[in-house]
Amino acid sequence: MSRRSRAAVARSAAGDRTLVVLSGLVLLALGVLVVLLGAGVFGSNRADRPLIDPLISDWVSGHADLTRWIAIAAGIVLLVIGLIWAVRSLRPEPRPDVLLSDAPGQRLTVEHSAIADAIRGDAEAIDGVSRARVRLVGTERKPALRMSLWLVEGTDVRDVWADLDGRVLARARQAFAVDALPTAVRLELDAAAAHSPRVR
Repeated sequence: MSRRSRAAVARSAAGDRTLVVLSGLVLLALGVLVVLLGAGVFGSNRADRPLIDPLISDWVSGHADLTRWIAIAAGIVLLVIGLIWAVRSLRPEPRPDVLLSDAPGQRLTVEHSAIADAIRGDAEAIDGVSRARVRLVGTERKPALRMSLWLVEGTDVRDVWADLDGRVLARARQAFAVDALPTAVRLELDAAAAHSPRVR
């Protein structure tokens, strides 16, 4: 599955995973260093000495004010990194506008809400679909769709899929002037529509 196709299925967590892996590697390296120190790899007497070298302890004691400011600065840096990480993880997924033309002086974009409403209207016109929800994801140059369709009980899913791919998505691909438009489709049975009389 391509990166663009994965964007249609779910929001990417690559950045969060990278940060977690790097943090884990740093902690693993520190743990291995402590184990080697305790095993006497760095000297037979080194394992019996305090973890913090007495020279370092003496320097810290002699420069208490400087040490305090270094600790405060390190804490602030870690706090800022943590806040940036949290904000990045919790921020809403972007909904890009689609770039149709980028010619000099003729930049033409279409708002994501207009595109989503148009595709949702086409999808709800399919026989057997009671309602739909469409979300545009990806980037303005490489858009992708995330769709949820609620089906009336007894609807033939194959017919819905044929209409969706052959009419709705084909029209969207033509409008975007692209050969492929990655789309993740979620189908659900509309319980409200299933218990209401069907109009013919």
